[in-house]
Amino acid sequence: MLKPNHIDHTIPGKKSSVAVIGSGFSGLSAAAYLAKAGHRVNVYEKNIEIGGRSRQMVEEGYTFDMGPSWYWMPEVFENFFNDFGYKASDFYELKQLDPGFTIVFGKSDVLNVPADYAALETLFESIEPGSSIQLKLFLEEAAYKYRTGMNKLVHKPGLSLLEFADWDLIKGAFKLQVFNSFAKHVRRFFKDPRLITLMEFPVLFLGAMPEDTPALYSLMNYAGLKLGTWYPKGGFGKVIEAMQKVCEAQGVVFHTNSPVSHLQVAKQKIKKAGSKHGESDYDGVIASADYHHVEQQLLDEANRNYSADYWEKRIMAPSSLIFFLGVNLKIEKLEHHTLFFDADLKLHATEIYKDPKWPTKPLFYVCCPSKSDDSVAPDGHENLFILMPLAPGIADTEALRTEYFGLIMERLEDYTGVSIRTALDYKKSYCVKDFKTDYNSFKGNAYGLANTLMQTAHLKPSIKNKKVKNLFYAGQLTVPGPGVPPSIISGKVSAQLLIQYLNHK
Repeated sequence: MLKPNHIDHTIPGKKSSVAVIGSGFSGLSAAAYLAKAGHRVNVYEKNIEIGGRSRQMVEEGYTFDMGPSWYWMPEVFENFFNDFGYKASDFYELKQLDPGFTIVFGKSDVLNVPADYAALETLFESIEPGSSIQLKLFLEEAAYKYRTGMNKLVHKPGLSLLEFADWDLIKGAFKLQVFNSFAKHVRRFFKDPRLITLMEFPVLFLGAMPEDTPALYSLMNYAGLKLGTWYPKGGFGKVIEAMQKVCEAQGVVFHTNSPVSHLQVAKQKIKKAGSKHGESDYDGVIASADYHHVEQQLLDEANRNYSADYWEKRIMAPSSLIFFLGVNLKIEKLEHHTLFFDADLKLHATEIYKDPKWPTKPLFYVCCPSKSDDSVAPDGHENLFILMPLAPGIADTEALRTEYFGLIMERLEDYTGVSIRTALDYKKSYCVKDFKTDYNSFKGNAYGLANTLMQTAHLKPSIKNKKVKNLFYAGQLTVPGPGVPPSIISGKVSAQLLIQYLNHK
């Protein structure tokens, strides 16, 4: 067991007992901060493994990350560990990827995005003369948004517009471009379709079309192109393992294979949480499980923030069709992260958000972590994670999974020149039904709530239950939004609100 470095567990008065529902990044973060403040914390996880969407699956000598695979904004992870007297390097080794990622526009039209900024300028200039100067200007604006966003905006609980009555925010409101379209913003700087795609792809992680996403989120470009794309050796499961160790060092107790079945409320407070172990008394609850599930299934109607109709009107981020593949040979042409944009992005996006259907000609993403890490596949083999974004709530059948596996493999094999299907020694698919079963995910979404203008900051589902005083929410369906770094921050913000409540109740 890790020993906390210079952390005082004692607080005046009696400790309170707190339940955290869910052990993804937001749940682990919330649990750690609550325990550090001296509260008794029990985490309930419905699955056998800790980690939520960031669970790992070990099969046939392969270690698959089941969810996140992009390690951006490393200082958010570092700040978390620093808050408990540690460094990320106490737990896992980080490697900067070079190229950070690759975009395939065609078999012989490929962009390898370098880690070195001077090399990136050269790449831009080779595609569009004068674009290196535009890139510098674009990233200077993005750097301001990143510093303001990560130091101020993401730590706001979104409970009132008055939170934004901050002189620095008011003064910089124009520069933040909250009300400008990301798509229009990018096109002010670049004309070449490949550069536009390169700059637009990060916002796809935010779950909306670029024209519906605020230009504020060019901060993602700064994170990816200036701060770098990293990889934790051993996969994202190592980050989950590290956060679990931090929690346990604070005294957090984990209950796996233990879904919460109900929350008992009396006099506007949760009194008990029920699971297969029976009912336990609690002074406060952080719900980092699916917000919709907690509201609609664990609470009586009178104690919900939102109606079923409200949820039906939310714009959700995509679901995904995922394939976990073990390949018994090496694939030279793949990099660690490869994005296949050899199809019409706008068409695929329209078929996710505007006219939901299985895509006509899908874009997809391939992660090959065995390029950077020998431990995730047997010697001489490759570990592949293939993801195709998909409209949430759509029909999911084995026949459709098989059909789209064939479509993706045809393009991937044509690009790599390798007959991957004949070299498979492991294959598993994962799609809408699995997201619902494993995570109680609303409509089987993979990324949470879309970060549209009307679903930003205080317009997101509230981090605080307005009817139950000691219930707070965390994770990708509330503030600050989807993604691993925002989820870690979400857990901290919700924990701070509950700590504040417990200190004054």
